[in-house]
Amino acid sequence: MIACVEDEESIREIEIYTLKSAGYDAEGFADGKSFFEALPKEKIELVILDVMLPDMDGIEILKKLKKEPSTRNIPVIIASAKGTEFDKIKGLDLGADDYLAKPFGMMEMLSRIKAVSRRSNVMEDDPVIGKEQIQILTRQHQVFVNHKEIALTYKEYEVLKMLMSHPGIVYTREELLDAVWGMEYDGETRTVDVHIRTLRAKLKEAGYAIDTVRGVGYRYKENV
Repeated sequence: MIACVEDEESIREIEIYTLKSAGYDAEGFADGKSFFEALPKEKIELVILDVMLPDMDGIEILKKLKKEPSTRNIPVIIASAKGTEFDKIKGLDLGADDYLAKPFGMMEMLSRIKAVSRRSNVMEDDPVIGKEQIQILTRQHQVFVNHKEIALTYKEYEVLKMLMSHPGIVYTREELLDAVWGMEYDGETRTVDVHIRTLRAKLKEAGYAIDTVRGVGYRYKENV
């Protein structure tokens, strides 16, 4: 089921109508309280989440979803009138899978849902990635360097997981943006460079495992 967390009734109703017309099971929630009450009872497979809500804002809801092991893998698309670059990056770094800036068309919403669903299936978790210095426990979303856990943002984690899942494969900045941020993300490719830089710093002595292929992109060196 797709959950539409939106306080404006007219928007919520058209979202649900469009989703059901496209063959999806969908339900609407006017606030965070009603959404969290339904969460244990429903099999929610994706969330369209407004930021400005009457009780708790969407960012707070997103943080709660990503904190709990039982809900952290549910894809989330933020839908908000806050469409600045800063707001987009903030939401995406906290774990959102995509961002819809209001006003948006229903066909655009369906396109984002399909894209996020494809990525979620392709990037499905495996138990453990890595053998030596760096290890990822994917079900727990934990990263260890030399057996010591390190804290990564959601996007840093996804970049590392993608690179380590395909050692030796070179990914362009555009491919990383597509896979991790979403194909409709309109930010610059330097966003990838910034995340690679902070990721290397957090990996410390193992940071050299993220290799720059000049003029192309990045890869993970398997012999680390």
